[in-house]
Amino acid sequence: MAILDRINNPEDIKNLSLKELKDLAQELREYIITTVSNTGGHLASNLGVVELTLAMLSCVTPPKDKVVFDVSHQAYVYKILTGRKEQFKTLRQTGGISGFQKISESPCDAFGSGHAGNAISAAIGLATARDAKGEDDVVVAVVGDGAICNGISLEALNNAAQSTKRLIVVMNDNNMSISKNVGALSKGFGRLMVSPRYTRWRYRFDHHLRWFSNGYHWVTARIKNLLSMGATVQKLGFRYIGPVDGHNIQQLQYAFKAALASNAPVFIQVSTIKGFGYKYAEQNPSAWHGPAPFDIKTGLPKKKSNGEGWSSAFGNAILEAGKKDKRVVATTSGMTEGTGLTKFAETFPKRFFDVGISEEHQMIFAAGMAANGLRPVVAVYSTFFQRAIDCFIHDVALQKLPVVVCLDRAGAVPGDGPTHHGVFDISLVRSIPGIAVMQPRTIAELNQMLSTSLNLPYPAIIRYPRGTEQPAIFDADVAVSTNDQPVAIGKAELLAKYCTAGATTASVAVWSLGNMDTLAKEVCELLRSKGVSSELVNARFVKPLDASLIEKQLANGVNTIITIEDGVALGGFGSEIEAYLGGRARTIRCGWENPFMQHASSLKDLYEREGLTAEKIVARLV
Repeated sequence: MAILDRINNPEDIKNLSLKELKDLAQELREYIITTVSNTGGHLASNLGVVELTLAMLSCVTPPKDKVVFDVSHQAYVYKILTGRKEQFKTLRQTGGISGFQKISESPCDAFGSGHAGNAISAAIGLATARDAKGEDDVVVAVVGDGAICNGISLEALNNAAQSTKRLIVVMNDNNMSISKNVGALSKGFGRLMVSPRYTRWRYRFDHHLRWFSNGYHWVTARIKNLLSMGATVQKLGFRYIGPVDGHNIQQLQYAFKAALASNAPVFIQVSTIKGFGYKYAEQNPSAWHGPAPFDIKTGLPKKKSNGEGWSSAFGNAILEAGKKDKRVVATTSGMTEGTGLTKFAETFPKRFFDVGISEEHQMIFAAGMAANGLRPVVAVYSTFFQRAIDCFIHDVALQKLPVVVCLDRAGAVPGDGPTHHGVFDISLVRSIPGIAVMQPRTIAELNQMLSTSLNLPYPAIIRYPRGTEQPAIFDADVAVSTNDQPVAIGKAELLAKYCTAGATTASVAVWSLGNMDTLAKEVCELLRSKGVSSELVNARFVKPLDASLIEKQLANGVNTIITIEDGVALGGFGSEIEAYLGGRARTIRCGWENPFMQHASSLKDLYEREGLTAEKIVARLV
């Protein structure tokens, strides 16, 4: 009988021998690899924390004790061991288990997360509330994937000792975020790992001194001052334990037991290997950060992509732009591969800047470069752009600096769910004056829009979805284009007319934004089958709107405009058109009515579940 079959809750772990824990670690890896090979998900980061999670749960007991994972995409082992073993097979599927910690999913999930940097702040809040209530539970924050260098994490570390006396912060040091970690702080923490004298001393004395808290910490503090950077953490009010081998369960247990004996906040540094136990993930952890379903033996995707990916297309476009203009520079926040910037980074290493998981800094950094004559492009996921919205308003837009923000993963992102749906960006930036906001329908338009944006004297935002470009659906579609074909600012494109027999004009105009063109075409065809003539517009721009085309449509008899967008319906692109019309025509805004929609197996499932289908849209009109 497999050991995992006997584990139904954290209490079942505590009676296992060291050998059984090691065997369980192997079983967990096999279970995770098998599941993710079928569902897709975050593989490399979870394989790296198997022993860490086992050791932690052998010492603490959720839900009484609180465990918060930063980003929380490395919480798969935790989920399996806290009563969700069978549910785990439904990972990221419609109606199944989430790929992140989620308060509503289990009482063992003390705090939800999908963005980096929030775990320590949340843990301090949980611990402070515990202190106020006079309770005695343990609070642990597990921080990894570069999140320790995030600004919020640093603010929290600075505040921890002032707020609570009992808190454990575990730094999972695998030298990776999604891309390889960068920056002075990352390098500084990394140097903690290279002191063999301290490591040997620490592991030897952990066993003998772990029960003698005062003497233990007095000795360790002085050794750390001599041999490591532990003094840096101590100055913030923490006691430091580490570095600890993150794949040695016994050493990890010693560290947690020592931390539990402390009457002050404790910082444990753990060294792990991202992707540990699966050779493909170990060899290329960035590529295996969040794979689609794959064949375990070969490591190859089970399904081939059709069409060019939007991120890759952006990468090719900025590479060509960089060849033509030496002022073009690119920045990313720990996501070189994810945003498609690998080729640019290799070709122009002195014009490429990975600032780590620091979106606020990334935006102001770009503003500074723009203020001194460069043409910076900020590549960031739409959902993470939310962190930098103040910086975009205050430091970019207010000063009218020519920064180009390229929002990857704009729109719904099925598997990752509510923390990763990039649906708020349009509503967040619509009210900001003096900027251009656009979305391409094709990769050809993406090339054109980037070329246009890099020549504007003011800020521009280009948003595009996750995945690949859809097959051509109109005769005018072209497969490729170059960056030398700028698109006119604020000009939409009339794609097609769907008139009923004998009709020459349309009463309905369907304005589609970006990747919603296929759905928009279905709406127009369904309207025609019901006796309603319409015309389909590729909006291209959220702002400035093509007011001249709208006025022409109104003059020709259009009395209703349907807008379709991959973003929130309230305050989005449709609201921009509705505000412009001022009641002169009916507006039907179609987008995501529930911005906190849950994860699903596919976009098709999301469309059907959320009512964003041609049938539901047409039903609102006729």
